[in-house]
Amino acid sequence: MNKKDEFLKTQKILRLSTIDKNNFPHITPVWYMYRGGKIYIGTHTKSQKIKNLKKNNRVSFCVDVGVNAPNIYGVMGQGIANIILDMPKVKIIAKKILRKYFKTLENKSAKELLDNTDCIIEIITQKYSQWNY
Repeated sequence: MNKKDEFLKTQKILRLSTIDKNNFPHITPVWYMYRGGKIYIGTHTKSQKIKNLKKNNRVSFCVDVGVNAPNIYGVMGQGIANIILDMPKVKIIAKKILRKYFKTLENKSAKELLDNTDCIIEIITQKYSQWNY
């Protein structure tokens, strides 16, 4: 596995940028899963990012770490987002995402997040940029 893939697989926060109704960027930090070259984000259909994606499914994202060289590394990307609404598939992916952040899905917060997730954003990246210092 290359450095970019390993990095995206292990990091915890991705900043997702969508375009709002006034054509301004809307940036949101999200929990995510990177698998098979795609990025998956669980959310709710009433969220601003979903409203934005329904009008324009182009996204940008950034994942980065470090403030001092030589430990500065990041990955940015641009891609197309699909909204997955098939509930069995949504719950399977949402559980996989939440297991990255919780030791158990029996945790009260994990249960609440799973209950509130009714869609998945699937990002198919078309362009990556990386940096390190």
